Amino acid sequence: MKTHPMTPSHPFTRRAFLQGVGVTVALPWLESVPVWGDQPANKASEPPVRFACLFSGNGYHSKEWWAKGTGDKMELGRVLEPLKPYREKLTFFKGLYNQEALIGGIHSCQTGNLLSGAHLAPDGGIKSGQSCDQLLADKLKGQTKVPSLVLGCEPSIAAIHKNYSMIYSSHISWSSASTPTPLELFPALAFDRLFRDEVGRADKSVLDAVRDDTRGLRSSVSKSDQHRLDEYLASVREVEQRIDQAGKTGRLQGWRPTLDKPDVPRPADGIPQDIDQHMRLMCDILVLAFRTDTTRVCTLKLNNDHSSLRFPNLKAESGKGGIDYMIHHLLSHTDGEDWLKVNRFFTEQLAYIAGKLDAVKEGDRTLLDNSIILMCSSMMTGNHNNDQLPVVMVGRGGGTLKTGRVLDFTGKPNRKMCSLYLSLMEKAGVKLDQFGDSKEKLEI
Repeated sequence: MKTHPMTPSHPFTRRAFLQGVGVTVALPWLESVPVWGDQPANKASEPPVRFACLFSGNGYHSKEWWAKGTGDKMELGRVLEPLKPYREKLTFFKGLYNQEALIGGIHSCQTGNLLSGAHLAPDGGIKSGQSCDQLLADKLKGQTKVPSLVLGCEPSIAAIHKNYSMIYSSHISWSSASTPTPLELFPALAFDRLFRDEVGRADKSVLDAVRDDTRGLRSSVSKSDQHRLDEYLASVREVEQRIDQAGKTGRLQGWRPTLDKPDVPRPADGIPQDIDQHMRLMCDILVLAFRTDTTRVCTLKLNNDHSSLRFPNLKAESGKGGIDYMIHHLLSHTDGEDWLKVNRFFTEQLAYIAGKLDAVKEGDRTLLDNSIILMCSSMMTGNHNNDQLPVVMVGRGGGTLKTGRVLDFTGKPNRKMCSLYLSLMEKAGVKLDQFGDSKEKLEI
């Protein structure tokens, strides 16, 4: 087990790793190892705050996105019911909006500035603004192996829609005003980025590569840490095994070809991921990244705005097959039970992440307590109305956030999304006087 010194070649200081040939596996919080920079005499290392944003396009069911009450008495609309076990660590925001996204009232100019509040260039040009996740990644650079993870479950759209590039509909994370951050769509490559020194196809498990270092570590930590380590390594192995199996059941997502079967020989590799497996794997990779402190910043774009995903994994209300008779974008213009089921499928991903994070103890708190996990869309419903946006958050920001609340900013002078980002970035350790179109933090 290696603990890197504070040197320019190892900027993530006093971090503990398991190492093997071509592999570096960061350790989770262990009481016996000063992982996050404390001196060895101080066993209660203070974990960092992690920030993530999940995005789902095309809004939600108009009558079922709501919350009222407080704490464990909070009532949730049917879209949000999967989050019921985490009500005491949940914050529901009402009335927030993005001024620059009001232009045009179309998908292609409502998403590209969701995390930046920037003005979007028309006429097919590409110009937005640096998003809050990438600003955080820049400010925290050097503290973790990977500055940020930018994950996606649907490829970008290369087209123009009503004078705006649909690159805007496909990206929420922007490294600069003209550069959407590249999406990682493949779970295996995202996994490799966390643990391997070079990304590419692996010929053995990362855990096999660090077996010797693991044995040495087990002999030097407490009994409870041995249990934590075994549990953590088992979760790494499980994700590896599920990546190997993903996509083999053959359910297709997204755009449908004009042929039922290919009329040319099958290409090597490139089997489409089943959407439920794909999303769940990306959720697990996010959890692993935060659990090991390999990164503290992540965005997970579950689908595009103007999405073409289909959901054969969900049973249609008619009882006739899955919800794959209509693409997500068109389904969003309905308000029936099938649309509700798809909405719940997305919030179930957030609930899954919350459950995984809340099960991990980091000292006196859980990993969920030490995280800020936003979920939002670029419109309230599929009818493009975005004078207020759907925003829900789980996590307590390292104990800096009071949760179990509904915060209604409707009609208030400061209800900008960028005001929320100013507040949340400060909770994550980056204090700014201005971000996007806001110079005033949201009082949360």
